[in-house]
Amino acid sequence: MPDPGTVRIFVVEDDPVYTKFMKYVLGLNPDWTVTCFSTAQEVLQRLHERPDVLTLDYSLPDMPGEKLLAQIRDLDPELPVIVVSAQDKIRTAVELLKAGAFDYISKDEEARERILNSIQNALNQSSMLREIGRLRNEITSRYDFEKDVIGLSTSMRNIFPLLEKAAKSNITVTITGETGTGKELVAKAIHYNSDRKGRPFVAVNIAAVPKELIESELFGHEKGSFTGAQARRIGRFEEAQGGTLLLDEIGEMDLNLQAKLLRVLQEKELTRVGGNEVIKLNVRIIVATHRNLEDDVQQGRFRNDLYYRLLGLRIHLPPLRERGKDTLAIAKHFLDQFTRENKMSRLRLSPEAQEKLLSYSFPGNVRELKSVVELAAVMAEGGEVRGQDITFAQLPANPSMPANEMTLVEYNYRLIRSYLTKYDNNVLEVGRRLGISKSSIYRYLKEMEAAGL
Repeated sequence: MPDPGTVRIFVVEDDPVYTKFMKYVLGLNPDWTVTCFSTAQEVLQRLHERPDVLTLDYSLPDMPGEKLLAQIRDLDPELPVIVVSAQDKIRTAVELLKAGAFDYISKDEEARERILNSIQNALNQSSMLREIGRLRNEITSRYDFEKDVIGLSTSMRNIFPLLEKAAKSNITVTITGETGTGKELVAKAIHYNSDRKGRPFVAVNIAAVPKELIESELFGHEKGSFTGAQARRIGRFEEAQGGTLLLDEIGEMDLNLQAKLLRVLQEKELTRVGGNEVIKLNVRIIVATHRNLEDDVQQGRFRNDLYYRLLGLRIHLPPLRERGKDTLAIAKHFLDQFTRENKMSRLRLSPEAQEKLLSYSFPGNVRELKSVVELAAVMAEGGEVRGQDITFAQLPANPSMPANEMTLVEYNYRLIRSYLTKYDNNVLEVGRRLGISKSSIYRYLKEMEAAGL
């Protein structure tokens, strides 16, 4: 058997002289292994060996060239077949190319160079197609719901059916949750498991773009439409044509722009800033926010018509502190990922490290956990992450909070109480400020007061 790293070429040719010619010419390349056949039946019986390229004489004694080509295409649709024939008929060549032949070459004085070039082109195309297939598989597996949207807790397991439903339709999806809970990751998982996965996924963070530039960022602009517009620029909507557009932190959008966005979503078309051309859109919309949009509508900070237009399928991501031992599963995932990407030996989490991770509330959620784990991997010794390797960022203390040590339960209680005092017992506003729901506040207070705090 030839070395699996070499290129395998099958030559189907009934003329002994031309067979010698083909074997000699192709054999000059030390990376090519050439196997010759004189009949259609011989090559069909060996096709399971999966050659990289096959050259085919059009006139064989036991089967017409077009029939053999059809059978080869049925058995191996990806195999490049180069027809080499003494017939120099344009019509025949066109018909064979339509039937799936990679190339058609006449047996003349230029055949040698044309055959070599055609084989190389076929190999290049096959390599490119394999790479595209590999990348598609990688993307799909990378955003597999069960692998990257990790969760064994009840709150997360309830989300997976919603993700499946979102991926099977083009319904608008609204993803809510505190900052750092993985909203963009979930949006990507929906896109790459949908029938749009071969088209672009484009994300824009509304809060990160200056107010005066966000319209151009989303809808594009024409040259000279404003100071500094030195060339035409397509916006994020056009970039996402055929695919998915994630509007992250949608609650931060200015009211005036909300009206323009509503029109674009309703009409499924836009006009660039400073332009007249109407551009039709085919874009799936996913929005994400850490804010309570219902409260924003009531407070006049978000248009109610846009709110109802975006509502669609709602997916709420719980904060990490409410996900129990999901913290350890996610930490192990990040640990394996970091060591693999940095070519480090695999590390395990010691019992002390696990206990330390579970005892922390992670105000920065999954994003903070990732940073903590990556730093711990760098500091680890002896094949494991020790308790001392787990360190948490120390934020400046709230001046209104006492300086003495306290438990996490006591801290949460006093923090919520201080916010309720500061905002006149407005539970909705406190929830928005702390990034938690109204029901979570009531639950915290009830549990803590029951504990005698």
